[in-house]
Formats: sequence, C-alpha cells, structure tokens
Amino acid sequence: MRIAVTGGSGGVGRAIIDMAVAQGHSPVRIDRAAPPEGTANLDVPFVQLDLSDYDGLLDAFRGCDAVIHMGAIPAPGHLPDHVVHNNNVVGSYNALRAAAELGITRVCQASSVNAIGAAYSRWPRYDYFPLDEAHPTYNEDPYSLSKWICELQADSIARRYEDMTIASMRFHWVVPDRATAAQYNNRIGEALAKHLWGYTRFDSAARACLASLSAGYKGHEVFYLIGPETTTDQASLELAQRYFPDVPIRGDLSGNRSFFDCSKAERLLGWKHDE
Repeated sequence: MRIAVTGGSGGVGRAIIDMAVAQGHSPVRIDRAAPPEGTANLDVPFVQLDLSDYDGLLDAFRGCDAVIHMGAIPAPGHLPDHVVHNNNVVGSYNALRAAAELGITRVCQASSVNAIGAAYSRWPRYDYFPLDEAHPTYNEDPYSLSKWICELQADSIARRYEDMTIASMRFHWVVPDRATAAQYNNRIGEALAKHLWGYTRFDSAARACLASLSAGYKGHEVFYLIGPETTTDQASLELAQRYFPDVPIRGDLSGNRSFFDCSKAERLLGWKHDE
C-alpha cells in the first residue's frame, strides 16, 4: 500500500513510516520540515510542503492508496492562539478533502485526548471515569478546540463521501515507553492530574494508525489509544478521590489502571497498547 504520511518528519510520523516500511508498505513523507539527522528510512520519498497548500497536497497524495495525517502544531502556548487553531483546522480539512477528491477512501488523522478539554484547560471537567469516546467536550483552549473541530470535519467528509473510512486517533503524550513518561512525574507534579496520568507509546500509536487503514467499518470513528496503566504507581482510585472526588466511577480503575477506556480500538481495530 502506498501511504501518504503528513507530519512525516515528526516523532509519530517517523514511527509510522518506520513501521510501514517494516510491514512492506511504500510511505511518502510529507512535511514542511525535513526529517532530522539520523532519521531512519531517509530513502523514503519526501515532499516538503505546508498543509495550507491544497493543490500541493493533491499532487503529493496522487497515486496513494491511503493517507495518515499527523501534521499539526502539537500543543498551545508556543505560538499565538489563532495560529495554533487555524493551522490545525485548515491542515486537517485540506488532508481530508484532498483524499476525498482523489478517491482515497482510507484516512487516519491525529486527534488528541484534549479534544474534550483536558491538559490545557484551566481545570478539566470530567463527567465519569474511565473516559470513553461518548464523553462530551468542554474544551477551552485553541489546541483542544482545533482537535474537536478536526473530528467534526471528519464526520462531515464521511457523510458526503460514503465510501470513506476515517479514523481520528486520540493519542496522549506520545513517548518511547512508560518509564520515560514516569520520570516526569516529579517534574510536573500535580499538573499531571489534568492529564489523568496518561501516555501513548510511539510503536503503539504507529500500529494503531496502520491498523485503521484495513479496518472493517465505514464512516468516521474516534478512538482513544492510551497505555493500560497510568504513569504513576499510586492507585488510580486514590488519585480519583484526591483530585476528582465528585466524578462518578463507571468502570474498572483498580490498581493503576488507565483513566481511559480503549476497548473501542480493540473492538474495531484489533488494537491493544504495548505493555
């Protein structure tokens, strides 16, 4: 399968390209920045492109069988709010619409756990734990809003182009492994409560994206893709009681189980996070 990967020079994009090559696919790396020195698979075709360039995306996607759209500003605060929001929303729409125009029916795009309002809120609102894809949004920052809109755009495109299969991936703090995430517990301190102590491994994120390209559903689906355990060894129920005492517990938070329910990804993608 020939796969266009936007954001292919970024961390998740590089992981996807490496795994795609290992699986026998032919990826195309698309990014406005060249891949950093030392990047594996530098022989993969590279298209230097800003995602606001719709005609350029059409040319880059032409001849591809699928699109994995990872290109985005990954957090608020480093650039003006309007830049973060507009970059992510326009990039997502252009990628989805260009794929549809070319008849590419398999698309995967990066969303975020923050689509519902979480780490970048003044203080997040959660209606229940563990979180699933039915939870409403209470986003209030430009990045989280942009991810929610990206998902709504995918809904719209899937309604108009009924043969398309689109997956929006709600990743969280993508790192090499749990140990890497855990070492930041003391540095970030209580701010981790807003994140719900979650993380996603690079290899798990890449595997989910590639799995979505052969999923058996039609239309657009959103997926949580989070590690099965938190980044701390403190009991999850104790954390919930300390930081979110009024939030109902609707599922299993025994031990240090994750605050995110990823069973939908297991059911529709055959995916489980690496241990």
